[in-house]
Amino acid sequence: MKTPVVELGDCILCGICIEVAPSVFKLSSAGYIEVSELPSYSETDVDEAIKNCPADCISWA
Repeated sequence: MKTPVVELGDCILCGICIEVAPSVFKLSSAGYIEVSELPSYSETDVDEAIKNCPADCISWA
């Protein structure tokens, strides 16, 4: 299964990934974007987040 990954060192915390795919991405209690643990991830939603991320820090693993 493909899993989305956020490169935190490049992330600017714009929140676009959360707006586009709120079931996949969330803000952690530490203030960083994290990927929710799900049995599977919507390729459409994650691809949209990847496409719209201004920091280009989301990818598939």
